[in-house]
Order: sequence, then structure tokens, then C-alpha cells
Amino acid sequence: LKMAVQNISESVYVGMCLTIGTPQQVVSRRDIVDIVEMLRNNEMLNKPFTGMLSGSRREGFRLSGSDSDCMFWLNNHRVIWDFSHAQFYNTQEHAPILCDSSESPPGFTLLWLPLEITNSRVASACVRMNGMLYISSSKYREVTCSLVVPGSSPHGPCGSGSIGNVEYDTAHCFVSDFWPPSASSWIDRCHSWPPPHVVNDIVRNGCHFVAIGHKLGNHTDNEWRISFSQAEYKLVCSMNHTQFLTYGLLKLFLKEIINEGLRDEDKLLCSYHMKTTVFWAIQQNALPRWCPQNLLVGFWVCFKLLLKWVYEGVCPNFFIPENNMFLSNIYGEAQKALFTRLYRLYENGIPLLLHSPSIRSYIINVLCNPRLTICTDEHTLISEVEVDENIFGEVYENDAISTLDLHTCEKYLHRIEQLLGLPLTQYHIVMLQTLTATILQRTAFILHSMYTNTGSNKQLYIVDKVACRLVKLSAKFGFVSDMLYIAMYYYKTFRYRDALSVIDIIKVKLAQPYLMYRSHVDRERYIEAVGGQSLSTKMRQAVAQNIKLDNKMFFINELIPEQQSSIQNIWYSLYIPPLVLLDMLEFLCSRHVDTRRAQRALDDLQVLVHHDQGDLINVELRDISWEILGICQQISGNLHAALYSYQQSLRQYPSHKIQTATRQRIQDLHL
Repeated sequence: LKMAVQNISESVYVGMCLTIGTPQQVVSRRDIVDIVEMLRNNEMLNKPFTGMLSGSRREGFRLSGSDSDCMFWLNNHRVIWDFSHAQFYNTQEHAPILCDSSESPPGFTLLWLPLEITNSRVASACVRMNGMLYISSSKYREVTCSLVVPGSSPHGPCGSGSIGNVEYDTAHCFVSDFWPPSASSWIDRCHSWPPPHVVNDIVRNGCHFVAIGHKLGNHTDNEWRISFSQAEYKLVCSMNHTQFLTYGLLKLFLKEIINEGLRDEDKLLCSYHMKTTVFWAIQQNALPRWCPQNLLVGFWVCFKLLLKWVYEGVCPNFFIPENNMFLSNIYGEAQKALFTRLYRLYENGIPLLLHSPSIRSYIINVLCNPRLTICTDEHTLISEVEVDENIFGEVYENDAISTLDLHTCEKYLHRIEQLLGLPLTQYHIVMLQTLTATILQRTAFILHSMYTNTGSNKQLYIVDKVACRLVKLSAKFGFVSDMLYIAMYYYKTFRYRDALSVIDIIKVKLAQPYLMYRSHVDRERYIEAVGGQSLSTKMRQAVAQNIKLDNKMFFINELIPEQQSSIQNIWYSLYIPPLVLLDMLEFLCSRHVDTRRAQRALDDLQVLVHHDQGDLINVELRDISWEILGICQQISGNLHAALYSYQQSLRQYPSHKIQTATRQRIQDLHL
């Protein structure tokens, strides 16, 4: 029986690696996000706030349906626990905010302003109590809810909504550089886990305060909850992979079994409760050895702990155990009903996991073949090509540096130069390469727009020479498809023959049989061409991505209406498949020098858009792809074909929010 459980555990471990990620994949996700934030939160930028990705995405999960959680806090405000901490700050630069926890439940506090405040956002959220000025959490939520994304809705301490098919939560909070006195007992508990250097790092980085009070507190609308989000991230990073997958298994257990079929208001347990059980189980040495063979044993230990908490109605916060996280919603009849539901699952034993669609098949495989040998080595679980697909997808998604300011571009590049002096992983390096390429491209187009209408001929010549050099240099750092920025720049500066020469080179590169574009790749050819080489080399020689056009900057005049429509509807970029943009640019440039070539390019574009089965144009990019085909057909004089393409664009999922531009183009056809 013990051997059978170990075999099933190993099989589930393999399944979880395929579902959640291998150790290498999880590390790469964390490293990529970390280096991006080190660049964005650059002191040289003098930003008024700092931003941080938090929650499951920051921890390394990429589960379908998981949202994107971000925290933001003002840089010129610091929360202190007593007046002695004020000596560490220049009060002209950092407005001190004093904690007053005397009337708040454990884990919560009031934020008192001992000095006059100048920040209008903070001032508008203040209330007077007992003659003193406090920052009201409810008022601060109202003020900040839609600051990051206009139109966000309140959800707990956050502003929430969705961009495309991704849901987001943005929490505006305050930061303290000091560890909370109420969490001092946590430091003394850390004998075996986490290790001392992690404990010291956590304590040294303090905590945050998010804008929500305790439902049963005396000052619900004005209290703030102490957040250990940064500390929790460091704890999750200090887990071994079996512990991390146990946490992931509990998340799936919650989503696919415990909460399956329940209305949102009936879902009493959340992912944070699952995380807390794993933290306590690891620290209390509930399992002597966390390894693939013990994955299900670790899951069962955590499930029993959760069941005990529900029975007792007490879920102790990991950092402040006096903070019972069940107090406000898991009690009385709701508590009894939840315990009954969980206990029925408990009576089923490990077979209860057969109800999970994500895990079921990995258990059945072993039950049907008890002698099955399971290999848990990550290098046999997932191929080099699949690893690269995931890593380059992460790199592309995190390439989100947006600026229209030349001075800011300069500061970004200086910061990248500083970061290159640090000990970097291969994931850090490939992300920095991509960011460097993006910043160089931005710089080139900003320079062009700055001097086009204002500079003298001599200035224009010098600026153009610099911009050309920058955009060519960017192609040496970025993806294969980044060469399209050179063609765009030449087209924008009316050098059509130069653009076509670059397009000829790009065509050859994008036609290589080993090219990886998202998941579209010939695996054998890819390994033959670049297998075993560095990620940096692979990216420059064998990987293409969609072209991202920042809507605040105009790259191609023919797409200005689409960019304006998109940004009016709070969508910040156009994402264009590389082959669609290639055909568009070839058509636009050839019109001026070779009409036959222009017609061939238009024919190629039409075949691509009409007949692609999702390999080269994924579903989310069909609206802009049909739109581009329509624009080119309209320019060529084929108005009926253009009308059909615009109508097709309107029928697609409105990923880019360009419908206003599309409808206007249809009106302008005058058919």
C-alpha cells in the first residue's frame, strides 16, 4: 500500500509539474518578473509611487483563470510604529504615518497623521477622530480605485476589472520599512524554516498596509490590514519544489473540488487559507521529508490541518497567530456546513482527488498499471522546446516598458547598465536584452517625432542618423521579428527601397523551418538549429513574437485611427502578427516603387488572413489582422473587398477595441 501511494504521488508530481511548472519554469518566471521590477522601480526615475506584482502570478503560478494582483504605494510616505522611527527619515521628503493599533483587532491598525499632509490624494481620504487626523481606508479605496485602470470596480481592498481575458486587482497601500511588533513572535518561531537569511531579509523589508478594515472591528471603515505579501513571496521562493506543488495542489483542490458548483458568496475558503496551511505545515515539521514520493502525504497533512481549523473555527495568520482569519465569515451554520462538506471529502481518502480534472488521469494511470515506473526528473518531463516556448512567452508578456519621454529612456538604459553588473541568471539576461531592444526602439521613434517639425535640416540629419543606429542596434538584442521596427522606421521616413531591402531579409528569417513563433515550431528543426545554445542566442536567431505598438506613439500613419480608437477605450497597445505586419509594410512601401510587388504583397496578406487556422494569427489578433487587410485593400482601390474585411474585423473578438475606427472606415468607403 505504501509503495502504491508513493507511485501515485510520483505520478501526481509529474502531472503537477506539467500543469503548474517544473522547477526550471517556476524559477524562470520569478526571475523575469524580478528583473523587470528592478528596472521599473528605478530610483533615478523619481516616480511618485512603487509598483509590485503580488499574488499567485508573482509566486510562479500560471493557472488558467488566475488574476493579476498588483500593489502600489507612495514613495514619499512611510508608516512607523513609534516616534523613535522618525529619526531615520527626513520629514521634508517622507511624510511619517504613525500606527495606532490600540483599538484594532490583531493584524489591523489605524493610520494617524502626526504632521500636516501635502499629498492631495492622502488628504482627501482623511477623517478626524478624537481631534486627530487619520487616513480612512474606505475613503482611500474610493480615491485610488480607478487610478491604474479607469473604470475599475471596488473589490475588497482593491480596484478590480478585466483587460481582455485577464482579471486584475490593484491595491493602493502604504509601506513600512519596519517589521510589525505584533509579528515579533514569528521571528522566534523560525527555528527550522525558513532559513535565517530569509528571515533576516523578510524582517529587513518591513510590511505593507492595505485599505480594508476588520468586519468586526470598532473602526471598520477606517482601519487598515497589515499585509505580508512581500514576506509571503520570499517564503514561497524558499520552498522546495514538492512544497510548492503541494501548495499548487491545494489551490486546485479548492477550485475544482471544494468550491466546485458553489456561488461566489458561498465560497468561504480562499487560496490564502491554502497558502497559510502550507506555511504552518512546513514550519511545524508536520512532514519530515518533502519529496515527490511524499507529495500526497504532504497534501493530506495540510488537508487535515485545514479540517481541524474549520472544526475549531480558528485559522491563525502565519505572522500574527492572534489574527483569526475565520472570525468574520466561518462561524455558526456556515462553519458547520463547511466542516460537513470537508469531512465527507476526508472520508473518501486520497481518491477524493479523482474529482479533480487536472489530476484525475495521473492517478488512474497508476491504478491501471501498478508496476508503472515514474520518472520525476524535470529534464525528461518537458522538452527543451517546450521550456523555451514558456520562457520566451514570459519574456514577451513582461516586456511592458512604456514611455514617451527621451530622458526616461536614458534613465532606463543607465539602470540596465547597472543591473548588468549584478550576478544574473540566464533568465535575467534574456529579459534585459528584450527590454533593451524595446527602449532603443522607443528612443528612435521618440527622437524622430521630436525633431520632424521643429528641427533644422542639420538637426534632422543628425537625429535621423542616431535613430537609425538605435533601431538597427535594437534588432541585435531582440527577437528575430524586431527587425520589423527597422522597416517601420524606414517607411516612416519615406525610404521605401531601404525598407524593402530590410523586408527581404526579414522574409528569409521568418521563413526558416526552425523558427519558433509562440507554439508554432518544427521541434526537430529547432533543436538542430539552436538546441543547447543560450537563451540569448535562441531569441536572436530563432524566435519571433507579435509586434507591440504602443498606442501613445504612432509608428505607421495608416494605423493612427486604430490606435486612437484603442486608447480611447482604455487599451494601450496594438499586437500585430509579424507576417501580417510584414505583408502590410511590403505593400505600403512597394506602392511607391513597384506596383506589381505591391499587388503580390496584398495577395499574400489576403491568403494569410483568409486561410490561417490559428498557427500564424491567433484568435485574439484576428480583429487587427482583418482591419489591416481592409486598410490595404482600401488603399489599393478594392473598396468592396475592404468592406468585407472591415465587417470581418467587427465580427472577431474585440481584443484591441478598434471598432470605432472600423465603423468610421466603413462610412468613409461611401459604397
